[in-house]
Order: sequence, then structure tokens, then C-alpha cells
Amino acid sequence: MVADSGSTIAWLITATALVMLMTPGVGFFYGGLVRKKNFISMISLSFIAFALVSVQWVLLGYSVSFGTDVAGITGNLANLGLNGVGMTTGTGDYPPLLFMIFQLTFAAVTVAIVTSGLAERVKLSSFILFSLLWTTLVYDPIAHWVWGGGWLQQFGAIDFAGGMVVHISAGFAALALALVIGKRAGYGQYSMEPHNIPMTLLGAALLWFGWFGFNGGSALAANGMAVNAIVVTNSAAAAGALSWLAVSWIKGKPSSLGMVTGAVAGLGTITPAAGYVTPMVALLIGAIAGIVCYKAMLWRIRSNMDESLDAWAVHGVGGVMGTIFAGIFATTAVCSYSGLLEGNTHQFIANVVGALFVMVFTFVATYILAVAVDKTTGLRVSEEEEYVGLDLSQHGECFR
Repeated sequence: MVADSGSTIAWLITATALVMLMTPGVGFFYGGLVRKKNFISMISLSFIAFALVSVQWVLLGYSVSFGTDVAGITGNLANLGLNGVGMTTGTGDYPPLLFMIFQLTFAAVTVAIVTSGLAERVKLSSFILFSLLWTTLVYDPIAHWVWGGGWLQQFGAIDFAGGMVVHISAGFAALALALVIGKRAGYGQYSMEPHNIPMTLLGAALLWFGWFGFNGGSALAANGMAVNAIVVTNSAAAAGALSWLAVSWIKGKPSSLGMVTGAVAGLGTITPAAGYVTPMVALLIGAIAGIVCYKAMLWRIRSNMDESLDAWAVHGVGGVMGTIFAGIFATTAVCSYSGLLEGNTHQFIANVVGALFVMVFTFVATYILAVAVDKTTGLRVSEEEEYVGLDLSQHGECFR
């Protein structure tokens, strides 16, 4: 079925709204996992991330990410302030302005995921400064390398909806931030259990729902590829939920929190491959994601690292796996790409190189930015503010 311009525009508008919903979804998911005194703060960080990125993307980010390529590294600045980004249908069946806001929602949800590494101890003003710097200097260049005509795209790496751009970058940024900001006061000494698991389940539901736009919309058309992307997205999420549930059940109770975390692991891992693989492969990818990301979480706990909302274990590890899986399982039965299993060794190499480079670049660049912000404005609230809770100390509000 060939999409017409009207149906494609309608679908991309819908997909944009679905992906936008994922950002508060991250806030609710994380908000339920923290202590009650930081509930409002955790949700607010996601809303603030969306507002910040919305402004940054219009002024600068879109041009850096999708402007005309400069040496494979960055887009030029011809589209600053959305100059030249029109409302009429361009080379695709959609206006460039619609593509712009669709991509804006990806950048925003990525920053929201990064807040995992700062949970319950970040100074709001420093978060705002860091987020603007990180989006401009880390996210935007990676988006250009992979999607905007940059060196990784030229090399042949494929990333359907954000394994490298969103999940590897967010997961390894959260890990770097957690190492710079340090552990929460009392971490490992007394219980810091989630205060509202139903809220986390609601957040997971919004994420699963929004992911249909995240991956399905990345087909950039109302066509069979979009349908396949939605089917494999749902399949991987379901398999991830069940595999995490199963492996965690062996050593304890089958928790609802583990189940939905496994679903998110499946969603993140299928994302880079969603337009390139069959539903049966998606079930395999989701099942592997639930098990491996669960093991990554256990390793993080044993290592005594306080990245306790597990963006690294779920999004970072899942993004690396999914990017490599795309290079293995991509099939001409679904798309125009072939992977290692169909004899395309270069595709596999390109995706491994892309995953590893983005992982290292993101971690190092984020670590440097976090140290710089910490040395200038201080990333972390005072001990007294942390004890009172960020809802009161940063927002003057509390959840009753």
C-alpha cells in the first residue's frame, strides 16, 4: 500500500502526540519509584525537560541535528529559529515543519530519561543548565551523525527509531551523571523503597502506548512499514515483560514493577530494529532484553551504584543490544536493508561501531559536562535540602 500525503500527515501528527505523551509517562514512571518527598520533583523534571527542549529545538537544536551536513559532524546553522522550515509538503509526503516537531518529541523524552541519574538530589537550576548544554552538545550531534546525514549514517549504521540516538545516549548519560553527583544520603544504609508503584505502572502504560508513535511514526509514512513497526514493538514489549517476570520469579516474588520494567526493556531494545525485523524476531529480541537488562540491574546493585531508576540497565544496555541486533537480524523481507544473517557483514560492523562510539562519546562528554556544571553552580542540593525533600526545597510544594 502506498501512502498518500494526507494520510501520512495525519499519522505523523498522531505519532507526534503519542511521543509527546511519553515524556510525562517517564515522569510518572520515575515519580512512583522515588520517595514521597521527591514525587513532585521527579515528575516536574520531565515536564521541565519537555519545555526546555521545545525552546532549544526551535532556536538551535533542529538546525544542528538536521541542517545540511558539515564534515559529517554537525548540521549547519541555516535553520536557526526554524528559518526555511516550511509548512508545505517537502521531498517526503509531509511538511518539514511536521518532521521538526516529531523529532522534537524524541529529544525531549531523551532528556527526561536522563533524569534517572539525578533522582532525589539534583538542584533545579543546575538541571536546567545541564539539560540545555547536554541537548546541544551531546544529543544534537548524535542525532546528526545517525539521522541527519552525518558520519555514522554515511558509514552505513542503521537506527530506525533511536537505539543510539535516544536509548544509548540517555542510559550512559544517566550512568555518568550518577557517578558525578554521588549517591543519595543514606544510600545502602536504610530503605529507599518506591512510594507509589501504581503510579509507576501508569507511567509504564503511557510509555507502552506512546511507543507505538515512537516506532510506528519513524516510518515517516502511513504504510506497511509503520504497521510492522507497531506490531514488532508490541511483541518485544510483551516478551520483555514476561521474560523479566520469569527470571525475577526464580529468586523471589513476581513483582509488577519488574514486569513493567521488562516491558520497557523490550521496548527500548526493539526500537533501533523496529523497521527492519519480523514479529518472530521481535519476540526473541524482547525475551533476551528482559533477561539481560535484569542481569544488568543486578550487576548495578552489586556494584553499589546509585543509578537506582535504572536508565542505564534498561535503556543503555537495551539500546546497545538493539542496535547490534538490527545489524544482525535486518531482513529484506521487511525493508531494504539486510543484516549479518543474510550475509551483510558490513551492516553488522557499522552498527557495532555506531553503538560503541555513541556509548563512549556519550559517557565521556556527559561526565565532562556534569563535572563542569558541578564546579560552577553545583549539581547537588545541600544535605538539609535533600533531607527535607526536593518537593519542598526546590518547588515549595508537597504531595499529601
